[in-house]
Amino acid sequence: MTRPHPLAWADGPAGQLSAQPTEAQSVPAAQADQEPASQPSGRQEPGETDLAIASRALVMRFRGGQVAVDHIDLSVPRGSVYGFLGPNGSGKTTTIRLLLGLMYPTFGSFRLLGAEPGPGLDAVLPRVGALVEGPAFYPFLSGRGNLARCDAADRTADIDTAPARIDHTLDQVGLRAAADKRYRAYSLGMKQRLGIAAALLRPRDLMILDEPTNGLDPQGTREIRSLIKQIATDGTTVFVSSHLLAEVEQICSHVGVMSTGRLVFQGPLTELRSRGEPRILVRTTEPAQATEVLATLGLVEIATANAEVTARLGEHAPEKVNAELVHAGVPVAGLETIRPSLEDLFVELTGEGFNVNG
Repeated sequence: MTRPHPLAWADGPAGQLSAQPTEAQSVPAAQADQEPASQPSGRQEPGETDLAIASRALVMRFRGGQVAVDHIDLSVPRGSVYGFLGPNGSGKTTTIRLLLGLMYPTFGSFRLLGAEPGPGLDAVLPRVGALVEGPAFYPFLSGRGNLARCDAADRTADIDTAPARIDHTLDQVGLRAAADKRYRAYSLGMKQRLGIAAALLRPRDLMILDEPTNGLDPQGTREIRSLIKQIATDGTTVFVSSHLLAEVEQICSHVGVMSTGRLVFQGPLTELRSRGEPRILVRTTEPAQATEVLATLGLVEIATANAEVTARLGEHAPEKVNAELVHAGVPVAGLETIRPSLEDLFVELTGEGFNVNG
């Protein structure tokens, strides 16, 4: 794979993204060719031309034998805000590093904006912005000075338009007033915004953000969320990894859920919400009698707690259940249909809890 264009500013004091493989290398290609055929690991979107990111059977196995990414098939629609979710250690950052050419996959293939690794990918990388594992800037330079260094490292950037582009980007991320303040004096939220600004110095069709709100206070988190929404509104596809459900619920249109290296769900957020089977909840002063009626109707997984009875609704219509309860003389103080929360669905998919705070 040829050296990619600098995409973001992380992992070094000069703020340049290195394309050299990390110490943990994949197994030799000869062994990679022996990988079994991939198993579908996520919902496929029709037509790869409509996808900003597409991967097929992507695998990353480290030399010690650990499989960090296990045959994942990503389908990220153009124009979407795609939440790449999973507990810490589930393979999200490794996947991002593979997509950006910072690590070589053991097996599989991928496309960014329709281009495969090689000369074709080099041509589209200037249209991709990224922030991986937090920004790294010169602490003694101002925000504006750091962006000028970053822009100078971009061999395709027009030096004559640099001042105007830097000012515009600072406006985009809300740092114009702090542009001349030294980076060391920036808050964590300001540092994250400057990192995103560095990735926005050129017009981008795709932004890849790795845990952009990690470690931020509530105010900083809201600022980054608002910025992501604005980037998407401007027509850029945003691929954002996170372990925070609040981020996904508020900004994402599509989600992919990772668990121990595998993509266990992929699709629109609305589809994920609809996965859980609804339950009926009955509030009554006669829970024993209500339980008997529900069992007679064929409802299962009936549970009683104080003055509430719940059961899996299945194919039963709530209004019919209510009518049968009333007909049997059960005093119904309240009746509602409830669905599993996103947290419940994630635990069901991954077997692990998620941080639900924002």
